[in-house]
Amino acid sequence: MNLSNNSLYIVSTPIGNLDDITVRAIEVLKTSDIILCEDTRHSLKLLNHFNIKKPLISYHKFNEKKELEKIIRYINEGKILSLISDAGTPMISDPGRILVKTCIERKINVVPIPGVSSITASMSVSGFGDQFIFYGFLPKTEKSLEKILTSLSNITYSQIFFIPAIKINYYLKALKKFYKGREILIAREITKIHETFYRGNIDTLKMFKTQIKGELTVVLSEKDIKNKILDESDIRKKAKIYLKKYSLKDVVELLFKSEKIHKKKIYQICLDIKKNEKNY
Repeated sequence: MNLSNNSLYIVSTPIGNLDDITVRAIEVLKTSDIILCEDTRHSLKLLNHFNIKKPLISYHKFNEKKELEKIIRYINEGKILSLISDAGTPMISDPGRILVKTCIERKINVVPIPGVSSITASMSVSGFGDQFIFYGFLPKTEKSLEKILTSLSNITYSQIFFIPAIKINYYLKALKKFYKGREILIAREITKIHETFYRGNIDTLKMFKTQIKGELTVVLSEKDIKNKILDESDIRKKAKIYLKKYSLKDVVELLFKSEKIHKKKIYQICLDIKKNEKNY
């Protein structure tokens, strides 16, 4: 395989099963002069399995900026460099973005070597609508979490998150609050020995009584607009806030776009709020 110098190769690796690697990915790694990886001990397991003996440079979120210029210098010297993450496709909630952006700015070619991703793997077995958004890891604090879920839950597409297994019940509680009526898939340890899929409706899915282990990819189905039940108390709460800032017409349009239901009913609720305000 002929690889071009003055290039950075972004190589996808397996997320569990080592057989889920492409022939091209193996050849690129074997041809590389240097391989950048998050954890050298973790990556050695993969590389040793395919008898790939190359110098490794630990490149993670804590040393991205420190190692940047050294890596750029290696590329400019004509060395072939590959970047891998601990699992899956690099740059998807993984370090490396600073390096890629710098390469682009300095006219260094960045070449994708596609392969496995837990995002597409979990989406492919979800049965949900194929228009989806991927968010990644959700905020840790309750205030930040509620803020982002308030925004995301208004989007009708299927949605994908990474969630630490140890915090699954904490995030499930929040998802139950904001994604009422949606179906959920919790994909655990995809492609590995203990691969498990938990499915159900977010409203009825029970919390985990015992601690589960492994990496979780959580998929929420698209919003069922046709059969959505009007939550009048929620509409009233939002309408009261919006009416302080916007006209009646604008509030009706705003709520209709976010809720996608019962425009006439929304209008009646807003009118009722306005009338009640006049009576006080």
